Amino acid sequence: MPEKKSTNDPCDRHIMQQAIEKALALGASIAGYVPARLLRGCPSARAEGYRGWDTFTGTVIVLGLYHDPARPEMDWWEEGRSTEGDRMLRRMTTAIAEWLRKEYGRDARDIPYQTGAGGIFLKDAAVLAGLGCIGVNNLVIVPKYGPRVRFRALWADLELKDTASVFLPSPCDECPRPCETACPQNALSGGRYSRERCLRRMDADRMEAAAKERHSGATSPVDHCRTCDLVCPAWTTPEKKRNARR
Repeated sequence: MPEKKSTNDPCDRHIMQQAIEKALALGASIAGYVPARLLRGCPSARAEGYRGWDTFTGTVIVLGLYHDPARPEMDWWEEGRSTEGDRMLRRMTTAIAEWLRKEYGRDARDIPYQTGAGGIFLKDAAVLAGLGCIGVNNLVIVPKYGPRVRFRALWADLELKDTASVFLPSPCDECPRPCETACPQNALSGGRYSRERCLRRMDADRMEAAAKERHSGATSPVDHCRTCDLVCPAWTTPEKKRNARR
């Protein structure tokens, strides 16, 4: 068993820097970290009374992957397989965890995506890691990528006293908020997110996929609504840069 390092040990900080670089090299669009103790009582946990995540030592490393609207299949959900984007992220978190164990003798593991399976509130973790801010559309809005980023995380036995996070002012304050009027469920009416209305649409998407599967006999992935995501103009996104060069 490796000797336990002190909180905020320079060695731990160096390892974390290497881990972030590793994540980006593996294909993550962004990466950051947050001490696990800061997830205790995060806003979503308080709102839902969740008690599943009970590891408050070490550090959570959050990876984000940009989902290009030109590749909608990255968001298609398949029973027992999640989405293509999540599978890509899981390969990254698993590889980083294995690398930390092999190179530094530090315990590390992928964190399940679903909170019911022992996961964390990824949007809260991403914000606490300084990767973005929560928008009116209830999505994490990330500089350069807007809300078109999906997250996954891993836990590592690295003790860091603080994060490298910075405060990001919400771009929604000066936005015409097309998400509020474009939402087919009126889930953002009046600038307040209605989870109940949003879930109705997600349930409808699942039912539609099931009906297609019954009709065709072939597996049909769930193509969940992304309206609030796709109409969001916040910050500069890669597809806008590409269109500007055409």
